[in-house]
Amino acid sequence: MTKYLINRIIRALISVIIVVGVIMVMVYTFLDKNSIFAEDPVFNKQRLNGRETYMMQQWELFGYLDYISFSDYLKGELRDGNIDQETYDSVVKLGKTAEQDSEETAKYVAQFTEEMEEDGYTMRRLDGQTKPKSKKYKDGGDPRLFAYKDIPLSKRLLTYFTKLIQIDNINYAAGDVGERGLTFTWRDPAYGGQKFSPAIMGNGTMHKYLLYCDNQFPFIHQNLITINLGKSFSVNRGIDVFSTMTDKQGGFYRSTITYPSGVVEETADDIHSLSYVESSLNASALNEKYYVDDYTSVITARNGLSKMGYSFVIGIISVIMAYMLATSLVILMALNKEKFIDKLGTFYIVFIMAVPSLGYIFIFRAIGNKFGLPTTFNMEAPTTLMYILPIISLALPSIANQMKWLRRYMIDQMNSDYVKFARSGGLSEGEIFSKHILKNAIIPVVHGIPGSVLGALTGAIITERVYLVPGIGNVLTTAINKYDNGVIVGVALFYALLSVTSFILGDVLMSILDPRISFSSKAR
Repeated sequence: MTKYLINRIIRALISVIIVVGVIMVMVYTFLDKNSIFAEDPVFNKQRLNGRETYMMQQWELFGYLDYISFSDYLKGELRDGNIDQETYDSVVKLGKTAEQDSEETAKYVAQFTEEMEEDGYTMRRLDGQTKPKSKKYKDGGDPRLFAYKDIPLSKRLLTYFTKLIQIDNINYAAGDVGERGLTFTWRDPAYGGQKFSPAIMGNGTMHKYLLYCDNQFPFIHQNLITINLGKSFSVNRGIDVFSTMTDKQGGFYRSTITYPSGVVEETADDIHSLSYVESSLNASALNEKYYVDDYTSVITARNGLSKMGYSFVIGIISVIMAYMLATSLVILMALNKEKFIDKLGTFYIVFIMAVPSLGYIFIFRAIGNKFGLPTTFNMEAPTTLMYILPIISLALPSIANQMKWLRRYMIDQMNSDYVKFARSGGLSEGEIFSKHILKNAIIPVVHGIPGSVLGALTGAIITERVYLVPGIGNVLTTAINKYDNGVIVGVALFYALLSVTSFILGDVLMSILDPRISFSSKAR
Protein backbone atom coordinates (compact mmCIF):
# COMPACT_ATOMS: atom_id res chain seq x y z
CA MET A 1 0.00 0.00 0.00
CA THR A 2 2.71 2.47 1.04
CA LYS A 3 4.83 1.66 -2.01
CA TYR A 4 1.80 2.03 -4.25
CA LEU A 5 0.92 5.43 -2.80
CA ILE A 6 4.49 6.70 -3.15
CA ASN A 7 4.57 5.62 -6.80
CA ARG A 8 1.17 7.20 -7.46
CA ILE A 9 2.21 10.46 -5.80
CA ILE A 10 5.44 10.61 -7.83
CA ARG A 11 3.57 9.93 -11.08
CA ALA A 12 0.92 12.46 -10.07
CA LEU A 13 3.50 15.18 -9.49
CA ILE A 14 5.12 14.42 -12.85
CA SER A 15 1.68 14.64 -14.48
CA VAL A 16 1.02 18.00 -12.84
CA ILE A 17 4.36 19.37 -14.09
CA ILE A 18 3.58 18.15 -17.61
CA VAL A 19 0.10 19.70 -17.53
CA VAL A 20 1.40 23.06 -16.33
CA GLY A 21 4.19 22.88 -18.94
CA VAL A 22 1.65 22.27 -21.72
CA ILE A 23 -0.50 25.16 -20.47
CA MET A 24 2.54 27.44 -20.44
CA VAL A 25 3.43 26.40 -24.00
CA MET A 26 -0.11 27.20 -25.11
CA VAL A 27 -0.22 30.53 -23.28
CA TYR A 28 3.28 31.86 -23.96
CA THR A 29 3.93 30.36 -27.41
CA PHE A 30 0.68 29.82 -29.29
CA LEU A 31 -1.11 32.98 -28.18
CA ASP A 32 -0.13 36.41 -29.54
CA LYS A 33 1.48 38.30 -26.66
CA ASN A 34 0.02 41.55 -27.99
CA SER A 35 -3.41 40.24 -27.00
CA ILE A 36 -2.72 41.09 -23.34
CA PHE A 37 -3.24 44.76 -24.19
CA ALA A 38 -6.82 44.20 -25.38
CA GLU A 39 -8.14 44.74 -21.84
CA ASP A 40 -5.49 47.29 -20.79
CA PRO A 41 -6.91 50.84 -20.58
CA VAL A 42 -3.45 52.30 -19.90
CA PHE A 43 -2.01 50.97 -23.15
CA ASN A 44 -4.09 53.20 -25.42
CA LYS A 45 -2.98 56.29 -23.50
CA GLN A 46 0.70 55.65 -24.23
CA ARG A 47 2.41 57.46 -27.09
CA LEU A 48 5.57 56.98 -29.21
CA ASN A 49 8.54 55.66 -27.22
CA GLY A 50 6.41 55.47 -24.09
CA ARG A 51 4.17 52.88 -25.72
CA GLU A 52 7.07 50.61 -26.67
CA THR A 53 8.65 50.75 -23.22
CA TYR A 54 5.26 50.16 -21.61
CA MET A 55 4.85 47.06 -23.78
CA MET A 56 8.25 45.79 -22.64
CA GLN A 57 7.38 46.43 -19.00
CA GLN A 58 4.09 44.55 -19.32
CA TRP A 59 5.67 41.64 -21.17
CA GLU A 60 8.13 41.33 -18.32
CA LEU A 61 5.29 41.49 -15.80
CA PHE A 62 3.39 38.75 -17.67
CA GLY A 63 6.49 36.55 -17.76
CA TYR A 64 7.41 36.76 -21.45
CA LEU A 65 10.86 38.34 -21.06
CA ASP A 66 13.44 39.96 -18.80
CA TYR A 67 13.55 43.73 -19.20
CA ILE A 68 16.12 46.15 -17.78
CA SER A 69 16.07 49.87 -18.51
CA PHE A 70 19.14 52.09 -18.39
CA SER A 71 17.75 53.93 -15.36
CA ASP A 72 17.10 50.62 -13.53
CA TYR A 73 20.68 49.59 -14.24
CA LEU A 74 21.99 52.85 -12.78
CA LYS A 75 19.76 52.45 -9.71
CA GLY A 76 21.36 49.05 -9.18
CA GLU A 77 24.81 50.60 -9.43
CA LEU A 78 23.75 53.26 -6.92
CA ARG A 79 22.34 50.65 -4.55
CA ASP A 80 25.55 48.58 -4.78
CA GLY A 81 27.68 51.63 -4.02
CA ASN A 82 29.41 51.70 -7.42
CA ILE A 83 28.22 55.27 -8.09
CA ASP A 84 26.99 58.09 -5.87
CA GLN A 85 23.75 60.06 -6.12
CA GLU A 86 25.45 62.99 -7.89
CA THR A 87 26.84 60.69 -10.59
CA TYR A 88 23.46 59.03 -11.00
CA ASP A 89 21.69 62.37 -11.45
CA SER A 90 24.23 63.51 -14.06
CA VAL A 91 24.30 60.38 -16.27
CA VAL A 92 20.71 59.10 -16.09
CA LYS A 93 19.49 61.67 -18.61
CA LEU A 94 20.03 60.49 -22.20
CA GLY A 95 20.62 62.74 -25.19
CA LYS A 96 18.11 62.93 -28.04
CA THR A 97 20.36 60.54 -29.95
CA ALA A 98 23.39 58.47 -28.95
CA GLU A 99 25.65 61.11 -30.53
CA GLN A 100 24.16 63.77 -28.25
CA ASP A 101 24.88 61.88 -25.00
CA SER A 102 27.28 63.60 -22.64
CA GLU A 103 30.74 62.06 -22.38
CA GLU A 104 30.02 60.66 -18.91
CA THR A 105 26.60 59.32 -19.94
CA ALA A 106 28.11 57.65 -23.01
CA LYS A 107 30.63 55.92 -20.73
CA TYR A 108 27.88 54.30 -18.63
CA VAL A 109 25.77 53.53 -21.71
CA ALA A 110 28.73 51.60 -23.13
CA GLN A 111 29.20 49.80 -19.78
CA PHE A 112 25.49 48.92 -19.64
CA THR A 113 25.53 47.67 -23.23
CA GLU A 114 28.61 45.52 -22.71
CA GLU A 115 27.31 43.85 -19.54
CA MET A 116 23.86 43.16 -21.00
CA GLU A 117 25.13 41.75 -24.30
CA GLU A 118 27.48 39.44 -22.39
CA ASP A 119 24.43 38.04 -20.58
CA GLY A 120 22.58 37.46 -23.86
CA TYR A 121 20.33 40.53 -23.80
CA THR A 122 19.26 42.48 -26.89
CA MET A 123 19.83 46.23 -26.73
CA ARG A 124 17.22 48.75 -27.90
CA ARG A 125 17.73 52.51 -28.22
CA LEU A 126 14.79 54.80 -28.99
CA ASP A 127 15.79 58.28 -30.12
CA GLY A 128 13.96 61.28 -28.71
CA GLN A 129 11.16 62.92 -30.72
CA THR A 130 10.73 66.65 -30.27
CA LYS A 131 7.85 68.96 -31.11
CA PRO A 132 8.15 70.97 -34.37
CA LYS A 133 10.41 74.00 -33.96
CA SER A 134 10.92 73.13 -30.29
CA LYS A 135 13.44 71.33 -28.14
CA LYS A 136 10.70 69.89 -25.93
CA TYR A 137 9.93 66.21 -26.34
CA LYS A 138 6.54 65.07 -27.54
CA ASP A 139 4.30 63.18 -25.13
CA GLY A 140 6.10 59.87 -24.71
CA GLY A 141 8.82 60.97 -27.09
CA ASP A 142 11.73 61.20 -24.62
CA PRO A 143 14.72 58.95 -25.46
CA ARG A 144 14.79 55.43 -24.01
CA LEU A 145 17.47 52.76 -23.64
CA PHE A 146 16.79 49.23 -22.44
CA ALA A 147 17.85 45.60 -22.72
CA TYR A 148 15.62 42.54 -23.00
CA LYS A 149 15.70 38.79 -23.62
CA ASP A 150 13.06 36.10 -23.89
CA ILE A 151 12.59 33.69 -20.99
CA PRO A 152 12.96 30.03 -22.10
CA LEU A 153 10.04 27.79 -21.20
CA SER A 154 12.31 25.47 -19.19
CA LYS A 155 13.50 28.38 -17.02
CA ARG A 156 9.96 29.68 -16.62
CA LEU A 157 8.71 26.24 -15.53
CA LEU A 158 11.64 25.73 -13.12
CA THR A 159 11.17 29.15 -11.55
CA TYR A 160 7.44 28.58 -11.19
CA PHE A 161 7.77 25.34 -9.26
CA THR A 162 10.80 26.30 -7.16
CA LYS A 163 8.93 29.37 -5.91
CA LEU A 164 5.58 27.58 -5.55
CA ILE A 165 5.81 27.19 -1.77
CA GLN A 166 7.26 30.06 0.22
CA ILE A 167 8.10 29.83 3.92
CA ASP A 168 8.32 33.11 5.81
CA ASN A 169 11.54 33.76 7.69
CA ILE A 170 13.09 36.41 9.92
CA ASN A 171 15.51 37.52 7.19
CA TYR A 172 12.82 38.70 4.77
CA ALA A 173 12.83 42.38 5.76
CA ALA A 174 15.66 44.26 4.05
CA GLY A 175 15.77 47.29 6.33
CA ASP A 176 16.74 47.75 9.93
CA VAL A 177 13.93 46.21 12.00
CA GLY A 178 15.73 45.78 15.27
CA GLU A 179 16.07 42.37 16.85
CA ARG A 180 14.84 39.68 14.47
CA GLY A 181 13.00 36.70 15.85
CA LEU A 182 9.65 35.11 16.80
CA THR A 183 7.44 35.92 19.76
CA PHE A 184 4.69 33.75 21.24
CA THR A 185 1.82 35.33 23.14
CA TRP A 186 -1.28 33.94 24.82
CA ARG A 187 -3.08 37.28 24.47
CA ASP A 188 -3.11 38.82 21.01
CA PRO A 189 -2.27 42.57 21.12
CA ALA A 190 -4.77 43.08 18.27
CA TYR A 191 -7.47 42.59 20.90
CA GLY A 192 -5.70 44.83 23.38
CA GLY A 193 -4.25 41.85 25.22
CA GLN A 194 -7.57 41.49 27.05
CA LYS A 195 -8.69 38.07 25.87
CA PHE A 196 -7.20 34.62 25.43
CA SER A 197 -6.04 34.42 21.83
CA PRO A 198 -2.69 32.68 21.16
CA ALA A 199 -0.49 34.03 18.40
CA ILE A 200 3.03 33.70 17.02
CA MET A 201 4.44 37.02 15.79
CA GLY A 202 7.60 37.69 13.83
CA ASN A 203 10.05 40.54 13.45
CA GLY A 204 12.06 40.58 10.23
CA THR A 205 9.49 38.32 8.59
CA MET A 206 7.22 39.25 5.69
CA HIS A 207 4.10 38.93 7.85
CA LYS A 208 3.82 40.20 11.42
CA TYR A 209 1.41 37.40 12.36
CA LEU A 210 2.61 33.92 11.42
CA LEU A 211 -0.04 32.06 13.44
CA TYR A 212 -3.15 33.48 15.12
CA CYS A 213 -6.67 32.71 16.30
CA ASP A 214 -9.94 34.57 15.83
CA ASN A 215 -13.68 33.94 15.67
CA GLN A 216 -13.73 33.32 11.91
CA PHE A 217 -13.85 29.77 10.54
CA PRO A 218 -11.59 27.74 10.70
CA PHE A 219 -10.59 29.82 13.81
CA ILE A 220 -6.85 29.03 13.54
CA HIS A 221 -5.00 30.78 10.69
CA GLN A 222 -1.45 31.00 9.46
CA ASN A 223 0.73 33.19 7.24
CA LEU A 224 3.90 31.16 7.73
CA ILE A 225 3.51 29.10 4.55
CA THR A 226 2.11 30.72 1.41
CA ILE A 227 1.30 29.22 -1.97
CA ASN A 228 2.75 31.30 -4.80
CA LEU A 229 0.69 30.75 -7.97
CA GLY A 230 1.96 33.95 -9.55
CA LYS A 231 0.35 37.37 -9.95
CA SER A 232 -2.93 38.35 -11.53
CA PHE A 233 -2.47 40.99 -14.24
CA SER A 234 -5.99 41.95 -15.27
CA VAL A 235 -8.58 39.94 -13.30
CA ASN A 236 -7.28 41.24 -9.98
CA ARG A 237 -4.32 43.39 -10.97
CA GLY A 238 -1.23 43.00 -8.82
CA ILE A 239 -2.81 40.49 -6.42
CA ASP A 240 -1.52 36.94 -5.92
CA VAL A 241 -3.51 34.32 -7.81
CA PHE A 242 -3.90 32.26 -4.63
CA SER A 243 -5.15 35.33 -2.77
CA THR A 244 -7.54 36.03 -5.62
CA MET A 245 -8.99 32.55 -5.09
CA THR A 246 -9.03 32.51 -1.27
CA ASP A 247 -9.54 36.10 -0.06
CA LYS A 248 -13.03 36.92 1.16
CA GLN A 249 -15.38 39.11 -0.89
CA GLY A 250 -18.43 41.21 -0.19
CA GLY A 251 -19.07 44.05 2.22
CA PHE A 252 -16.70 45.33 4.86
CA TYR A 253 -16.51 43.43 8.14
CA ARG A 254 -15.85 45.82 11.00
CA SER A 255 -14.60 44.92 14.44
CA THR A 256 -12.93 46.65 17.38
CA ILE A 257 -9.18 46.43 16.86
CA THR A 258 -6.18 47.75 18.78
CA TYR A 259 -3.54 49.04 16.36
CA PRO A 260 0.17 48.49 17.18
CA SER A 261 0.43 52.14 18.32
CA GLY A 262 -2.33 51.55 20.88
CA VAL A 263 -5.11 53.35 18.97
CA VAL A 264 -8.43 51.50 19.36
CA GLU A 265 -10.96 51.82 16.55
CA GLU A 266 -13.95 50.12 14.95
CA THR A 267 -12.37 49.26 11.61
CA ALA A 268 -12.42 46.91 8.63
CA ASP A 269 -8.60 46.68 8.63
CA ASP A 270 -7.46 43.11 9.14
CA ILE A 271 -4.58 43.64 11.57
CA HIS A 272 -3.62 39.97 11.32
CA SER A 273 -2.64 40.58 7.68
CA LEU A 274 0.08 43.10 8.59
CA SER A 275 3.04 42.75 6.23
CA TYR A 276 6.38 44.50 5.85
CA VAL A 277 6.89 47.45 3.49
CA GLU A 278 10.33 49.04 3.69
CA SER A 279 10.40 52.69 4.87
CA SER A 280 6.60 52.84 5.02
CA LEU A 281 6.22 54.02 8.64
CA ASN A 282 7.37 57.55 7.89
CA ALA A 283 5.74 57.66 4.47
CA SER A 284 2.48 59.13 5.80
CA ALA A 285 0.98 60.68 8.92
CA LEU A 286 -1.67 57.93 9.08
CA ASN A 287 0.99 55.24 9.24
CA GLU A 288 2.72 57.07 12.10
CA LYS A 289 -0.63 57.33 13.91
CA TYR A 290 -1.49 53.63 13.74
CA TYR A 291 1.82 51.76 13.51
CA VAL A 292 5.19 51.61 15.26
CA ASP A 293 7.35 50.02 12.55
CA ASP A 294 7.33 49.21 8.82
CA TYR A 295 4.66 46.54 9.21
CA THR A 296 1.97 48.80 7.80
CA SER A 297 0.36 46.96 4.90
CA VAL A 298 -3.07 45.46 5.71
CA ILE A 299 -5.93 44.00 3.72
CA THR A 300 -9.59 44.82 4.26
CA ALA A 301 -11.70 42.30 6.16
CA ARG A 302 -14.90 41.31 4.36
CA ASN A 303 -17.96 39.35 5.44
CA GLY A 304 -18.53 37.29 2.30
CA LEU A 305 -17.02 34.02 1.13
CA SER A 306 -13.96 33.68 -1.06
CA LYS A 307 -14.21 32.62 -4.69
CA MET A 308 -13.20 29.13 -3.63
CA GLY A 309 -15.74 29.30 -0.80
CA TYR A 310 -18.68 30.14 -3.06
CA SER A 311 -17.73 27.38 -5.48
CA PHE A 312 -17.35 24.86 -2.67
CA VAL A 313 -20.66 25.67 -0.97
CA ILE A 314 -22.60 25.35 -4.21
CA GLY A 315 -20.61 22.32 -5.34
CA ILE A 316 -20.69 20.31 -2.10
CA ILE A 317 -24.45 20.77 -1.60
CA SER A 318 -25.07 19.63 -5.18
CA VAL A 319 -22.76 16.61 -4.64
CA ILE A 320 -24.61 15.58 -1.46
CA MET A 321 -27.96 15.96 -3.22
CA ALA A 322 -26.71 13.98 -6.21
CA TYR A 323 -25.47 10.99 -4.21
CA MET A 324 -28.49 10.87 -1.88
CA LEU A 325 -31.16 11.22 -4.56
CA ALA A 326 -29.39 9.08 -7.15
CA THR A 327 -28.90 6.20 -4.71
CA SER A 328 -32.53 6.34 -3.54
CA LEU A 329 -33.96 6.53 -7.08
CA VAL A 330 -31.73 3.77 -8.46
CA ILE A 331 -32.76 1.42 -5.65
CA LEU A 332 -36.38 1.96 -6.68
CA MET A 333 -35.48 1.47 -10.35
CA ALA A 334 -33.53 -1.72 -9.68
CA LEU A 335 -36.31 -3.19 -7.53
CA ASN A 336 -38.83 -2.33 -10.25
CA LYS A 337 -36.80 -3.25 -13.32
CA GLU A 338 -38.62 -2.64 -16.63
CA LYS A 339 -41.58 -1.17 -14.78
CA PHE A 340 -42.90 2.39 -14.95
CA ILE A 341 -40.57 3.85 -12.31
CA ASP A 342 -37.55 2.31 -14.05
CA LYS A 343 -38.61 3.63 -17.45
CA LEU A 344 -39.27 7.09 -16.02
CA GLY A 345 -35.83 7.18 -14.42
CA THR A 346 -34.24 5.99 -17.66
CA PHE A 347 -36.05 8.75 -19.57
CA TYR A 348 -34.68 11.33 -17.11
CA ILE A 349 -31.13 10.00 -17.56
CA VAL A 350 -31.39 10.08 -21.37
CA PHE A 351 -32.95 13.56 -21.37
CA ILE A 352 -30.34 15.14 -19.11
CA MET A 353 -27.43 13.47 -20.89
CA ALA A 354 -28.75 14.42 -24.35
CA VAL A 355 -29.49 18.09 -23.70
CA PRO A 356 -26.41 20.37 -23.65
CA SER A 357 -25.66 21.66 -20.18
CA LEU A 358 -26.13 25.27 -21.24
CA GLY A 359 -29.62 24.37 -22.49
CA TYR A 360 -31.06 23.01 -19.24
CA ILE A 361 -29.25 25.69 -17.21
CA PHE A 362 -31.22 28.35 -19.09
CA ILE A 363 -34.38 26.26 -18.70
CA PHE A 364 -33.90 26.11 -14.92
CA ARG A 365 -33.08 29.82 -14.87
CA ALA A 366 -36.29 30.70 -16.74
CA ILE A 367 -38.41 28.50 -14.46
CA GLY A 368 -36.75 29.93 -11.36
CA ASN A 369 -37.36 33.47 -12.58
CA LYS A 370 -41.08 32.67 -12.90
CA PHE A 371 -41.12 31.67 -9.24
CA GLY A 372 -39.28 34.81 -8.19
CA LEU A 373 -35.92 33.18 -7.44
CA PRO A 374 -32.75 35.29 -7.93
CA THR A 375 -31.10 34.48 -11.26
CA THR A 376 -27.79 36.18 -10.46
CA PHE A 377 -25.60 36.61 -7.40
CA ASN A 378 -25.80 39.94 -5.59
CA MET A 379 -22.68 40.46 -3.47
CA GLU A 380 -24.05 43.65 -1.90
CA ALA A 381 -27.27 42.04 -0.67
CA PRO A 382 -26.59 38.30 -0.40
CA THR A 383 -29.48 35.92 0.35
CA THR A 384 -29.83 32.16 0.72
CA LEU A 385 -32.24 32.10 -2.23
CA MET A 386 -29.53 33.02 -4.74
CA TYR A 387 -27.87 29.63 -4.14
CA ILE A 388 -30.94 27.61 -5.20
CA LEU A 389 -30.74 27.81 -9.01
CA PRO A 390 -26.95 27.20 -9.29
CA ILE A 391 -27.25 24.19 -6.93
CA ILE A 392 -30.15 22.72 -8.92
CA SER A 393 -28.32 23.32 -12.21
CA LEU A 394 -25.32 21.39 -10.87
CA ALA A 395 -27.21 18.68 -8.98
CA LEU A 396 -29.64 17.46 -11.65
CA PRO A 397 -27.05 16.41 -14.26
CA SER A 398 -24.91 14.88 -11.50
CA ILE A 399 -27.94 12.87 -10.35
CA ALA A 400 -28.44 11.57 -13.89
CA ASN A 401 -24.78 10.58 -14.21
CA GLN A 402 -24.77 8.74 -10.87
CA MET A 403 -28.06 7.01 -11.72
CA LYS A 404 -26.70 5.80 -15.05
CA TRP A 405 -23.70 4.01 -13.55
CA LEU A 406 -25.28 2.84 -10.29
CA ARG A 407 -28.25 1.27 -12.12
CA ARG A 408 -25.87 -0.59 -14.41
CA TYR A 409 -23.81 -1.91 -11.48
CA MET A 410 -26.93 -2.98 -9.58
CA ILE A 411 -28.43 -4.82 -12.55
CA ASP A 412 -25.12 -6.60 -13.13
CA GLN A 413 -25.02 -7.67 -9.48
CA MET A 414 -28.65 -8.84 -9.54
CA ASN A 415 -27.87 -11.16 -12.46
CA SER A 416 -24.66 -12.55 -10.93
CA ASP A 417 -24.26 -16.19 -9.85
CA TYR A 418 -23.64 -15.45 -6.17
CA VAL A 419 -27.06 -13.76 -5.93
CA LYS A 420 -28.73 -16.83 -7.39
CA PHE A 421 -26.79 -19.00 -4.92
CA ALA A 422 -27.83 -16.76 -2.00
CA ARG A 423 -31.46 -16.93 -3.11
CA SER A 424 -31.29 -20.71 -3.31
CA GLY A 425 -29.79 -20.75 0.18
CA GLY A 426 -32.95 -19.23 1.57
CA LEU A 427 -31.89 -15.61 2.10
CA SER A 428 -34.68 -13.07 1.79
CA GLU A 429 -34.75 -10.60 -1.08
CA GLY A 430 -34.20 -7.77 1.39
CA GLU A 431 -31.08 -9.39 2.82
CA ILE A 432 -29.74 -10.20 -0.61
CA PHE A 433 -30.29 -6.64 -1.82
CA SER A 434 -28.90 -4.81 1.24
CA LYS A 435 -26.02 -7.11 2.17
CA HIS A 436 -24.82 -8.13 -1.26
CA ILE A 437 -26.22 -6.31 -4.29
CA LEU A 438 -26.16 -2.74 -2.95
CA LYS A 439 -22.86 -3.19 -1.09
CA ASN A 440 -21.01 -4.50 -4.16
CA ALA A 441 -22.69 -2.19 -6.66
CA ILE A 442 -21.81 0.94 -4.75
CA ILE A 443 -18.05 0.20 -4.57
CA PRO A 444 -17.21 1.56 -8.07
CA VAL A 445 -19.35 4.64 -7.38
CA VAL A 446 -17.45 5.30 -4.15
CA HIS A 447 -14.27 5.78 -6.21
CA GLY A 448 -15.70 9.04 -7.55
CA ILE A 449 -16.65 10.54 -4.16
CA PRO A 450 -13.24 12.20 -3.44
CA GLY A 451 -13.23 13.61 -6.97
CA SER A 452 -16.74 14.98 -6.53
CA VAL A 453 -15.92 16.56 -3.16
CA LEU A 454 -12.60 18.07 -4.25
CA GLY A 455 -14.10 18.99 -7.61
CA ALA A 456 -16.51 21.26 -5.74
CA LEU A 457 -13.51 23.52 -5.04
CA THR A 458 -12.86 23.99 -8.76
CA GLY A 459 -16.27 25.47 -9.43
CA ALA A 460 -18.51 24.99 -12.45
CA ILE A 461 -17.40 27.15 -15.35
CA ILE A 462 -20.69 27.37 -17.29
CA THR A 463 -23.01 27.48 -14.27
CA GLU A 464 -21.02 30.18 -12.50
CA ARG A 465 -20.82 32.23 -15.68
CA VAL A 466 -24.58 32.12 -16.28
CA TYR A 467 -25.57 32.92 -12.69
CA LEU A 468 -22.64 35.34 -12.16
CA VAL A 469 -21.39 33.34 -9.20
CA PRO A 470 -18.13 34.91 -7.94
CA GLY A 471 -16.42 31.52 -7.82
CA ILE A 472 -13.34 29.75 -9.21
CA GLY A 473 -15.05 28.70 -12.43
CA ASN A 474 -15.95 32.30 -13.19
CA VAL A 475 -12.37 33.35 -12.47
CA LEU A 476 -11.01 31.04 -15.16
CA THR A 477 -13.37 32.27 -17.89
CA THR A 478 -12.69 35.88 -16.92
CA ALA A 479 -8.95 35.23 -17.04
CA ILE A 480 -9.21 33.71 -20.51
CA ASN A 481 -11.28 36.65 -21.77
CA LYS A 482 -8.80 39.14 -20.31
CA TYR A 483 -5.67 37.19 -21.33
CA ASP A 484 -4.54 36.98 -17.69
CA ASN A 485 -1.73 34.44 -18.10
CA GLY A 486 -0.90 34.30 -14.40
CA VAL A 487 -4.43 33.33 -13.39
CA ILE A 488 -4.81 30.82 -16.26
CA VAL A 489 -1.62 28.95 -15.29
CA GLY A 490 -2.36 29.20 -11.55
CA VAL A 491 -5.92 27.88 -11.84
CA ALA A 492 -4.75 25.11 -14.21
CA LEU A 493 -2.19 24.01 -11.60
CA PHE A 494 -4.90 24.09 -8.92
CA TYR A 495 -7.21 21.94 -11.08
CA ALA A 496 -4.42 19.47 -11.86
CA LEU A 497 -3.45 19.04 -8.20
CA LEU A 498 -7.06 18.42 -7.17
CA SER A 499 -7.57 15.92 -10.00
CA VAL A 500 -4.59 13.72 -9.18
CA THR A 501 -5.37 13.94 -5.46
CA SER A 502 -8.94 12.79 -6.06
CA PHE A 503 -7.77 9.77 -8.09
CA ILE A 504 -5.40 8.66 -5.33
CA LEU A 505 -8.00 9.15 -2.58
CA GLY A 506 -10.56 7.26 -4.69
CA ASP A 507 -8.23 4.26 -4.97
CA VAL A 508 -7.55 4.31 -1.23
CA LEU A 509 -11.26 4.51 -0.42
CA MET A 510 -12.07 1.57 -2.69
CA SER A 511 -9.37 -0.55 -1.08
CA ILE A 512 -10.82 0.20 2.36
CA LEU A 513 -14.37 -0.75 1.37
CA ASP A 514 -13.52 -3.78 -0.76
CA PRO A 515 -11.16 -6.31 0.88
CA ARG A 516 -10.64 -7.97 -2.51
CA ILE A 517 -8.70 -4.90 -3.69
CA SER A 518 -5.07 -4.71 -2.64
CA PHE A 519 -2.22 -2.58 -3.91
CA SER A 520 0.54 -4.84 -2.63
CA SER A 521 2.38 -7.07 -5.10
CA LYS A 522 2.10 -10.07 -2.73
CA ALA A 523 -1.67 -9.92 -2.76
CA ARG A 524 -1.72 -10.09 -6.54
